[in-house]
Amino acid sequence: MNRNILIGGAWPYANGSLHIGHIAGLLPGDVLARYHRACNDKVYYVSGSDCHGTPVALRAKTEGKTPKEISDKYHEEFVDCFNRLGFSYDCYTKTSEKAHKDFIQDFHRELYKSRFVYEKETPQAYCECCNTFLADRFVTGICPECGKPARGDQCDLCGAVLDPENLKEPICATCKSPVTFRSSTHLYIAISQLEKELKELVDNEKGWRRNAVAFTNRYIDEGLRDRAPTRDLEWGIPVPKEGYESKTIYIWAENVLGYLSASKVVTERNGEDFEELFGENATHYYVHGKDNIPFHTIILPALLLAHGKGYHLPDKIISSEYLTLEGRKISTSQNYAIWVKDLLDKYDPDSLRYYFLTNGPEKKDTDFSWSEYVNNHNGELLGAYGNLINRSLTFIHKYYDGEVPCGSLSKEWEDTLAELYEVTGSRIEKGCFRDAIEGIFEVVRKANKFFDEQEPWKTRTADPGSCKDTLFQCVQIIANLANILAPFLPFSSDKACGWLGIAKEWGLRKVPAGYRLPEISILFERLDRSVIEEERKRLAG
Repeated sequence: MNRNILIGGAWPYANGSLHIGHIAGLLPGDVLARYHRACNDKVYYVSGSDCHGTPVALRAKTEGKTPKEISDKYHEEFVDCFNRLGFSYDCYTKTSEKAHKDFIQDFHRELYKSRFVYEKETPQAYCECCNTFLADRFVTGICPECGKPARGDQCDLCGAVLDPENLKEPICATCKSPVTFRSSTHLYIAISQLEKELKELVDNEKGWRRNAVAFTNRYIDEGLRDRAPTRDLEWGIPVPKEGYESKTIYIWAENVLGYLSASKVVTERNGEDFEELFGENATHYYVHGKDNIPFHTIILPALLLAHGKGYHLPDKIISSEYLTLEGRKISTSQNYAIWVKDLLDKYDPDSLRYYFLTNGPEKKDTDFSWSEYVNNHNGELLGAYGNLINRSLTFIHKYYDGEVPCGSLSKEWEDTLAELYEVTGSRIEKGCFRDAIEGIFEVVRKANKFFDEQEPWKTRTADPGSCKDTLFQCVQIIANLANILAPFLPFSSDKACGWLGIAKEWGLRKVPAGYRLPEISILFERLDRSVIEEERKRLAG
């Protein structure tokens, strides 16, 4: 039975270029989408650019442009980067699109009728120098819990959830001037009254990563706070309520709802039922970084519960840990980062995907190292996988005129490949991408050992029947490895599957004897080790 699968990738802020930390956290979403499509499931893989809020408005002010000009510029850059990396979104949109705005305003009109929404007068952070109200994350100061520097929404060091007025010595994150607080009336969502439902959600989780479970339980145990979905900000979606015409919907109360608005775009385009996708018979994955956990395990469920329509709550939380760079924290303000657009100009997208899946921050913080990247590329992708394909298929081209010889796949190899499909699929669905790809490469190494042990360069003349059987088996092994690797390495898999004439569906593939191979090319070029120092110098500079 085909399943309804929603995969929501976190929405990057459209106020600056993507860096490698973004990709490390978001890439698992594409693997999930490609795998589920190969299983013939109905997949809705959605995301978009987060165009509203203070981060974009301040960037626009700095550059002398409008917030729309800034957000549109980075949105287009994001689209290009995701396309070049092979992200197969069914809908990648932006929060400034009319379809999103209309959906959000309709959702909020209903939300405001809920018994969980009330009015309250509250202090709002204001910067006299920038002449604007500030989003919580654009107020910095000293955390009242641990005494270390923190943002107005959260302390990254101790994990405390904060409000700007709780900070000691609060200042504007942009101009460093002290902030003042002005009283203003806002709507609030009574998240504290949803504690029972939110606790049941995490207690009965169907596939949340450990960091998501731990963080969510901590937030609940420390006492949930009611949050205001309205703000005194100019750049955003207008609040659809009388008396609130000068206010906008706070980004946390509209960007996470982008998963719904984007899904509605896809279902309407396909003539399908949006309500069914957000009903009971669906599985929802949410893919994001560690700092976005509370927005997907507390805020999004709270919005859906308070709305009261019975929308499907998150099933699987694929939340990564942090990625550092050559032993240091990535810092966009200090330009200590590797920008994705620059990376894609020089390196193979499958090579990058392979590295971030095998070395990504899946279960713990990990470090991006140029030496490790080059070693992984040359040793595994080129030396093991690329070499297996090249040596086998060029041998057939050279000695059999490109025609797959006769032979039969041994039971041992058939069982190995069948088990690899089953184990890899299970690992993908559980969010264990590193284990999945490492398991595949164990079989790649086993296949290379098989080729070496069978010595076709000797048996070609000494035992022609054995040589043909060896090569036939190698072709079947390669076909299935390329097929299984397709969710992880789509570009090279497209080439290999195309050479062997197989469709990419999840299950054993067979290439018939007599199939004539087209001309093949090298899948991966060797990286010169000199790039390690070149890139490290560029980073230092």
